[in-house]
Amino acid sequence: MSGDSIHLSVEGVSLAFGGTQALLDVSFQVRRGEILAIIGPNGAGKTSMLNCLNNFYHPQEGHIFFEGHDLTRLSPYRIAQLGVARTFQNIALYTGLSTLDNLMAARHIHMRSGLLGSLIYWGFAHREDLAHRRIVEEIIDFLEMEHIRKAIVGTLPHGLRKRVELGRALALEPRLLLLDEPMTGMNQEEKEDMARFILDIHERQGMTTLLIEHDMGLVMDIADRVVVLDFGVKIAEGTPEEIRNNEDVIHAYLGEAVV
Repeated sequence: MSGDSIHLSVEGVSLAFGGTQALLDVSFQVRRGEILAIIGPNGAGKTSMLNCLNNFYHPQEGHIFFEGHDLTRLSPYRIAQLGVARTFQNIALYTGLSTLDNLMAARHIHMRSGLLGSLIYWGFAHREDLAHRRIVEEIIDFLEMEHIRKAIVGTLPHGLRKRVELGRALALEPRLLLLDEPMTGMNQEEKEDMARFILDIHERQGMTTLLIEHDMGLVMDIADRVVVLDFGVKIAEGTPEEIRNNEDVIHAYLGEAVV
């Protein structure tokens, strides 16, 4: 794998909480433009790994490099500025605001006019606001959310709130998209819609995507490669077909879930 093709490199990351080892010497690389899935049983360390990528958790050992930057030395806000966006296992939206306003809030990282200019709302600030709104409306159209653009997010069903959260991540214009169980709690139709959106994002924008998901069927359908964690340790890495037939993975899932 050439250096130019490596978009994200996780090198020997270990994370512990007191006497509990969440991650132990985990290493893997994400190639530019691919969908990499991280799977594993409950408590395997999947979300802890994503939290290290955002530096919400600071690993005791190891480094994480994204486009030449060591993410373990940067604040979560600076990491977002570099082009890393994520969704969360437990939805984290402004439930009292509309879909449109939630997506607009995510655009703050790209806004240059500042608070005073926004309050005055004229000249550059006005033009900038219109430009951000165009981007947000394109995302709403892409994710088929026109019918809920003005709806208060807290009143929406779970599946649509998950879609709004994906839209908010896209509003950051990321180069690396981190998806933490984007299909959890959805029915089968909603899962298929979300999988379609993820694939469309990948095909249209070539966006590098790191995905955590429990639905093995969908993971095997959309991922280019898969990393498997078990009790914080990487036990396998490879193509979906290789992972499906890996004895260590089958054992970790008690022989049924992956087959």
